[in-house]
Amino acid sequence: MPHSESTDIPTAGVLALDGRIVVRVTGDDRASFFHGMCTADVKGARFGSILPALFLTEHAHVIADAFIWVTPAALLLDIDADAWTRTRAHLEKLLVADDVEFEDAADLAVIDVEGPAALDATAKSPRTPWSFIEAGSSLVGNLPRYGGSAVSVIAPRDSIDSTIAAILAKVPHSRRSDLAMLETIRIENGIARVGVDTTDKTIALEARLNRSISFNKGCYLGQETIERATARGGLKKRMFGLKFNTADVPNAGAVLSLDGKEVGRVSSSVRSPRFGAIGLAILHHSAWTLGIELKVGEGGGAIVTELPFAQS
Repeated sequence: MPHSESTDIPTAGVLALDGRIVVRVTGDDRASFFHGMCTADVKGARFGSILPALFLTEHAHVIADAFIWVTPAALLLDIDADAWTRTRAHLEKLLVADDVEFEDAADLAVIDVEGPAALDATAKSPRTPWSFIEAGSSLVGNLPRYGGSAVSVIAPRDSIDSTIAAILAKVPHSRRSDLAMLETIRIENGIARVGVDTTDKTIALEARLNRSISFNKGCYLGQETIERATARGGLKKRMFGLKFNTADVPNAGAVLSLDGKEVGRVSSSVRSPRFGAIGLAILHHSAWTLGIELKVGEGGGAIVTELPFAQS
């Protein structure tokens, strides 16, 4: 599926996100507890909202990211399965007398639809980003998960095949996608993947995870560091795009250097149909000049670009 806004043929790629789970959070204190534990404005959210959120340490180091679907009866966490293991352990340490319960909703699955025709994938799709509606036994959300036009469907696990078949039948020229395609879309749009483009010492703002941070909400874990970095401009590292001039796409971990000094390492890389060989890296502030060329490994080069790549 070519992910291009200029194409004359509407397209959509569909994939069940097997690596993600849905966690049902209930209890009278769920909104207030999560409001203080993550970067999203949970207490101020309306039913039908999808909140991009981060779970941080007190020093604003990223533990995990998630999307919170706000329903009248529960908060539904759409989260990477591995990330939930460490996130749950983190949250349970901070649960004291709060009325909050976690339940792995193994009966639910997450389906992603990417591309210019994504919003036509179901009979009803909300036109406002970061919102969802009920459609029978499923929830359909306008969720730019990887930065592009996209829809996510939380559906009963036993209806995955029929749901995907219905989407493919409805959207002309649509097809099943794969994780490699989603990775390309993610990198093109400059969306950091927690645990890939970040480490356990990465501050959220360094990875440009701003879309997941409410800067106007009340206190939350990690807020002091976020506010200090925002107010004083104190960041010394930040994620940028890279356009490689090598024949092969460099592997993650390749050293990036400027004037003989290491300024970062490639964290994600892909050969994009739109932009060629590109990647992401969190760079030292000495390498923040757009258009500057960095040495990659022992021989290649890369041009520092703004994100997303469509704006560079």
